[in-house]
Amino acid sequence: MSTPETASQEASAQAHQGNGAGGGQESLSVVDNRTGSSYEIPIENGTIRAPALREIKVSEDDFGLMSYDPAYLNTASCRSEITFLDGEAGVLEYRGYPIEQLAEQSSYLEVAYLLIFGELPTQSQLEGWIHEITIHTFVHENVKSFMQGFRYDAHPMGMLLASVGALSTFYPDANEIKDAGNRDLQTIRLIAKMPTLAAFSFRHSLGQPYVYPDNDLNYAGNFLGMIYKMTELKYEPDKRLERALDILFILHADHEQNCSTSAVRSVGSSQVDPYSAVAAGVAALYGPLHGGANEAVLRMLHRIGSKDKVGEFIAGVKEGDERLMGFGHRVYKNYDPRAKIIKKAVDDVFEVTGTNPLLEIALELEKIALEDDYFVSRKLYPNVDFYSGLIYEALGLPMSMFPVMFAIGRTSGWIAQWREMVDDSEQKIARPRQVYTGERERDYVPIDQR
Repeated sequence: MSTPETASQEASAQAHQGNGAGGGQESLSVVDNRTGSSYEIPIENGTIRAPALREIKVSEDDFGLMSYDPAYLNTASCRSEITFLDGEAGVLEYRGYPIEQLAEQSSYLEVAYLLIFGELPTQSQLEGWIHEITIHTFVHENVKSFMQGFRYDAHPMGMLLASVGALSTFYPDANEIKDAGNRDLQTIRLIAKMPTLAAFSFRHSLGQPYVYPDNDLNYAGNFLGMIYKMTELKYEPDKRLERALDILFILHADHEQNCSTSAVRSVGSSQVDPYSAVAAGVAALYGPLHGGANEAVLRMLHRIGSKDKVGEFIAGVKEGDERLMGFGHRVYKNYDPRAKIIKKAVDDVFEVTGTNPLLEIALELEKIALEDDYFVSRKLYPNVDFYSGLIYEALGLPMSMFPVMFAIGRTSGWIAQWREMVDDSEQKIARPRQVYTGERERDYVPIDQR
């Protein structure tokens, strides 16, 4: 039986629910064993609102209960209509479309349009969209000068991070984020200029002159031209490489609330311009646990050295002496659907570049891991990073460029997520709580008495 106190608490908890669908129809019954009080917390879309826990108190002056989730392992920070991911079933959908269908039938810019505007474009919409992005691929000459100021051995990802953030100084009107037309313009600029900045960072690392965009080429082909062109008057990319790169951009375009995407949303919640918010995403992707995963795979394959040493390596993994990179995922507990698609693209790339001897090692490693109960029982299936590094290496890119390539494709997802956040009426500036575990009420000690 509810007491007047618990009835008030239940009503207060209910008030945090608002008028969303399902309110009052499903709920979580909670009994606080410290006080014996009971609470009814509404459930909506399989979640409870964290502020409702604040009503669970031991006294009136108590702050209230909080949840503790340092890596957001089970905390939803937003509502989103962009990407659906079912890790148990190995399903990835952009706006409801299976990633397999998009990778097979769409171009990257078509998928970018889908992510940003919510629907696949008509032919005329797609042509207009491609035209707008194509005419914005050039960057201001001062951006080029800015990038030339980096050391000769600067990491390409560090250069990309700085130059993306610097774009906010070239487009100061970008902070007018409530203006829909302005947001559209900055969206186009970001998607258009990211490959140019990426290519400039690559050429800088080689000590080669920067190559300007060629607007006669498509999105992927233009990037290939900016990294490969030397003395020829006109660079003509191989269509197979062009398509393989386009597919990689599609597969990397978005992946729900991962580290870099949540960084974009968190920084963007301060209502900063999109260049600064996306620079936060680039910074997160710079980390080896995020954008550096395929580099770790490649290093592992190089270390194994040959197919006949795979068995020895697997034994080392089981004994805890080695780490199996490119298998398993925080979210996926099944075969990463992106890995299946990339595996097909590898063959097309190697038709042009010649087979990488590491592929034989990778295939043997995958074969053993998928058949061995040790890995199957732990649901360690290949992820997107397992094969992508092989493609990048075949394209002649150093490992330092791998996260840069990731960033090009992910830009459309970052900006789609940022736009969704800006229009979200529930969004407030990100301000996580903490559990304080330090000292309290200490008296200051003068320096001569310490």
